[in-house]
Amino acid sequence: MNLEGILHQLVEEKKFRKLRGILEEMNEVDIAEFIQEIEQDKVVLVFRLLPKELGAEVFACLEIDMQEYIINSMSDYELQKIIEELYIDDAVDMLEELPATVVRRVLANAKPDTRALINQFLQYPDDSAGSIMTAEYIGLKKNMTVEQSFAYIRRNAVDKETIYTCYVLDEKRHLEGVVTVKDLLLNDYDTKLEDIMDTNIIQAVTSDDQEAVVESFNKYDLLSLPVVDHEGRLVGIVTVDDIVDVMEQEATEDIELMAAILPSEKPYLKMGVLEVAKNRIPWLLILMFTSTISALILEAYDAFTAMFPTLITCVPMLTATGGNAGSQSSTTIIRAMSIGDVEMKDVGRVFWKECRVSLIVGAILGIANYIRLIVMYPDEPMVCLVIGLSLVATVVMSKLLACVLPFIAKIFKLDPAMMAAPLISTIVDSLSLVVYFAIAGMILSV
Repeated sequence: MNLEGILHQLVEEKKFRKLRGILEEMNEVDIAEFIQEIEQDKVVLVFRLLPKELGAEVFACLEIDMQEYIINSMSDYELQKIIEELYIDDAVDMLEELPATVVRRVLANAKPDTRALINQFLQYPDDSAGSIMTAEYIGLKKNMTVEQSFAYIRRNAVDKETIYTCYVLDEKRHLEGVVTVKDLLLNDYDTKLEDIMDTNIIQAVTSDDQEAVVESFNKYDLLSLPVVDHEGRLVGIVTVDDIVDVMEQEATEDIELMAAILPSEKPYLKMGVLEVAKNRIPWLLILMFTSTISALILEAYDAFTAMFPTLITCVPMLTATGGNAGSQSSTTIIRAMSIGDVEMKDVGRVFWKECRVSLIVGAILGIANYIRLIVMYPDEPMVCLVIGLSLVATVVMSKLLACVLPFIAKIFKLDPAMMAAPLISTIVDSLSLVVYFAIAGMILSV
């Protein structure tokens, strides 16, 4: 029997002492997964088996609905102990998701200094550096020696989220430098921190967007990032585990926008049917009504297509190829923008590159399609030529449009991910038909 099976068996047999011994040796994430799987009436019982510190770590890993259930099942005393053991950022993340009545009870049972700190963090704008930071860090003084620093770390590190990177502060908590545990280990005990600290500090401001924080972590390969207020005082740090969560959140949001879905912070299985439908309908309605333009264009050329029926049979191929070509470009550029490879200043370089790419791709597709059509319709060489040239024009147009729209979105402070496949395809469908029939009119002299 595997470990999970053993744990479930111990719960069923009510062998809680043995269960506690096994749980104490497990990782908090694995314990949280186990608690999520057991029957709800046994959740609180199992949770109470955990030591205070481990219980807080496990609590932070639970899903929000399970956290709410445990809070509602706890006494005020138990709740207070959990709150005091939680890291501030974990407590804030939890409170942002809980109902107001539960939040009030949690805050009421927190100690005054903890409550004040939580309220301070809750005031930072959503998706800002201040909203994802934690206040548990090691702050040192530049006149301290290495030996004094180690002594300070030993006394205070037990409730800190990370101790590898330490921050050197003045009397008013202004950030003056950064020193790592590696720096401390490699220097003599009597060395002053001011002699070994790094004063070239990479930092964020509380109001900075969380995407900018992610970019800093990616660019500089950081494990933690200090966050200062507008006066340069250190108020917290962002750790790499928080950034991983932000990266997942931002990636999910971009994927949803690129699929023409309004973003949601809830997991898919936690969303109701009506909520899922509500997030999908707006863009579908917009795209549906926009697509009617294509129908009106086709209707305007009814007489024309009646004379050359081959033209109408190739419309799906033309619009689909244009949409696919545009989607390739927009997806590539949006991704490059999201990871910082492409910035607003690069719009000219991107446009010129996509010009050349689109001409090469369009020419190859146009020639290949012309050969295919001339084999299928040997009696209509001019019609085949129209379709081939239209395909080249459509591919070029769609790729250039797709590379420009994300930059336009950026100018208007919109998420470039909105300018992805569905929107590009809808716009290209209409424009490609206009180009198609314009070329047909010129070549076929109708």
